[in-house]
Amino acid sequence: MAILYFSDVLKKVGLDPTKVKLIRHALSDTVFKECADRGKIYEYTRHQRKDFKKGYDYWVVFISGKGTLAQLYTIYKVGGYVADTPDMLPEGMPAKEADGYKGNGAIYDLTKIDILKEYEGKLTIDWGTSTRMWHQKGTTEKPIISLMPDEKKVFMGYEDVLLSYDQLKEIVDNKEIYEAWHVALKSVNAVYLIVDTETGKQYVGSAYGEDGLFGRWCCYVNSHHGHNKKMEELICDYPERYHAFQFSILQILPKTIIPEDVIRIESKWKARLLSNKFGMNDN
Repeated sequence: MAILYFSDVLKKVGLDPTKVKLIRHALSDTVFKECADRGKIYEYTRHQRKDFKKGYDYWVVFISGKGTLAQLYTIYKVGGYVADTPDMLPEGMPAKEADGYKGNGAIYDLTKIDILKEYEGKLTIDWGTSTRMWHQKGTTEKPIISLMPDEKKVFMGYEDVLLSYDQLKEIVDNKEIYEAWHVALKSVNAVYLIVDTETGKQYVGSAYGEDGLFGRWCCYVNSHHGHNKKMEELICDYPERYHAFQFSILQILPKTIIPEDVIRIESKWKARLLSNKFGMNDN
């Protein structure tokens, strides 16, 4: 018999369970799985029918696990909506999801709130046998099955670094868990590669300075474009495009190298990859 339910957690953080809707996205749903693989869970979640918000101020989103289990993904505060007309279709959505943008449904304004951020991806509930009921009231008793502790992540090695923007942000924002990553990336200068996975266009950049590669990549996490002209223009046209950026390392350089030599090596990589002619470099 469970002694702790998710509704107890909601009350503890000051949310009225009667004003909360629980949503369980199933990875067995091929459309959702494709959206998740493309980093489009937010876009998928905010597309609902026009009466979906009625009576609820918050949506708590879970992702399906083994059997009837579900893991906490995040919490959104729900605002107003606009019609899901074809022009509102977010870039990069799967074709089957795009078919639903006909003006009959709604695109809700969702604001992520962090009151349970430390439990995201760690808290698991039992959704119950009615998994077909993918959205339920916050008052529905959902037993808490487990709560995973934080585990420090081992640095995989420079040659194996291949990160999406969301993975990089996770590393930057969680120093205690990714301490080994912070130390490793700060200890080197580098020439790096960013690829827009939507188009294949490449950007070659270099990192040098006190915090090395880590410091430079933090700039992308904070600004989304690293103050690079073509990337900034791209994000101006497609505000969510940075989620499609992939980060890797082309060449590790010592911290003792002078900036002029870093820039010279960077230029050679630009020439090899033709990132000025066909990519996102503009010099």
